[in-house]
Amino acid sequence: MNRSKQTGMSVKTIVAVLLVGLLLALELSAEAQQPKKVPLIGFLVVPSRAFFANRIESFQQGLHSLGYVEGKNIVIEYRYAEGKLDRLPDLAKDLVSIKSDVIVTTTDRSVLALKNATRTIPIVIAAAADPVGSGLVDSLASPGGNVTGLSIFAPELGGKRLELLKEAVPRITRVAFLWGCRALKPRRSSP
Repeated sequence: MNRSKQTGMSVKTIVAVLLVGLLLALELSAEAQQPKKVPLIGFLVVPSRAFFANRIESFQQGLHSLGYVEGKNIVIEYRYAEGKLDRLPDLAKDLVSIKSDVIVTTTDRSVLALKNATRTIPIVIAAAADPVGSGLVDSLASPGGNVTGLSIFAPELGGKRLELLKEAVPRITRVAFLWGCRALKPRRSSP
């Protein structure tokens, strides 16, 4: 074998040994680093996935706009009661048992099931009818406990809604508003 071939082989051997050493060093340093905790969001809803698909897609898009990509840097565990309210307590316990970092839900009844399952994991109401009137939170301004979120029923906005309706339909003379929400608990009376 001539000297140039020997030199070429030894350079290749040295490069290969260096690459293997580098890969081993990277693997060892990766094992030594603490793995970054990926946040886990629990998502509990009463209807089926098919019924709720558009809202879930909007939720995922909102997370994506904040830099969160499901399966990459965030995990979302979905639970559907499929319209069966009696399933809510077990589904709530399940989301608590997998140690969700936060749980998102949509109805007074699902909030109540979650509230009975945990006092520590934050519960975010995406849209509940009347969380104050239902006794789920102390007030919209200061909900207290581990429950927060949005209410779709805000009696204090009734006048503004009527004003907007009158502006949109100036000739309107009568308006009827029916509300069929059954509160989970009677509204608290003021002292």
